[in-house]
Amino acid sequence: MRTLTSWNADPIRSFKQFLTSEAFAETGRRTRADGTLRLLSAASAKIYVFMFGSFADWMAEQRLSFSTLTQADLERFVNRTVKGKRVLNSKIAYRYLRLLERCYEHLEVTPNPAQQAILAIDRAHMTKDEAGRTLSDEQLERFFAALTAQAPHPGRTSAFAGWKRRRDRAMQVVIALAGLRVSEAVGLLVPEVGRQAALDGSIMLAITPEEKHDTSHEHEVNLPRRGAEELRAWLAEREAMAIPGQFVFPANLSGGRMTRKTVYMQMRATFERAGMDLARSGGRTLRNTFARQQLDKGTQPEELKDVLGLALARSVEDYKLTRVIPDPDSADPESPGADDDNPPLRSSR
Repeated sequence: MRTLTSWNADPIRSFKQFLTSEAFAETGRRTRADGTLRLLSAASAKIYVFMFGSFADWMAEQRLSFSTLTQADLERFVNRTVKGKRVLNSKIAYRYLRLLERCYEHLEVTPNPAQQAILAIDRAHMTKDEAGRTLSDEQLERFFAALTAQAPHPGRTSAFAGWKRRRDRAMQVVIALAGLRVSEAVGLLVPEVGRQAALDGSIMLAITPEEKHDTSHEHEVNLPRRGAEELRAWLAEREAMAIPGQFVFPANLSGGRMTRKTVYMQMRATFERAGMDLARSGGRTLRNTFARQQLDKGTQPEELKDVLGLALARSVEDYKLTRVIPDPDSADPESPGADDDNPPLRSSR
């Protein structure tokens, strides 16, 4: 067993050293297409440091040391409440346990208390506080209608005036019809867009982890004719504008990268124009809608896992539990407030 002395004396420092090492990548068992280990992105590292820092604070409050923590201690941590409400929603609780499992695996602690806690807690309870939200066919059409690009400002003479609105429209259509994560849409690269349309007018998107969030997996998804037409029209305009770089949806004329926060705000505005509940609407809602439609068509979990770029087929179970969000005028006044399917804008699966 590796020494736990440093983890007891300064857990945060020890964790940071582990986080930036290949050993952390090894515990994640994630590789690139060439078989080499995929190291953690700076954005994900920041999130993990924040998570472990919160856990270390709790350990200090409880006067516990890393080497003496038990399965029961970890279950107390993830299940703690304030005024009767859980501090961590179930999905975040699971991520905490998975992160700690990797730490104990690295330290060769047997049995692994975090792994024991994961196995002991009912998986169904751990993965759903409240069913994810999805859109009905009618609501999805309203969403698309709300995306109508505005005409160029009459005071402008540029042929490309209003290009950002057309970019935003194409991006949101692609997210909805290809089930992309926001990070995947933001990081979508021109070479990842298929050039040859199929007989039905669809095109293939070959999503790679490059420029995406650390949780993105390489996968292919078919973008139907409706989305393909929007995307190809935008790419033609992008080319005519001679925007440099490889981002399909650049932030500016210099080809810079868009921020996820900007996309979330744009989506929020679209949902507002469509007259839908803002507290329960966002990129996750569109992804849920795509997944639910695929399941309704008879797509099998293993196939849907590949289409969505998920690591595990069991993750598809979450999409089976989604339900349509009610419009504000028909919502149940007793229903809870905002859930975690579309989290507030903050550093962040």
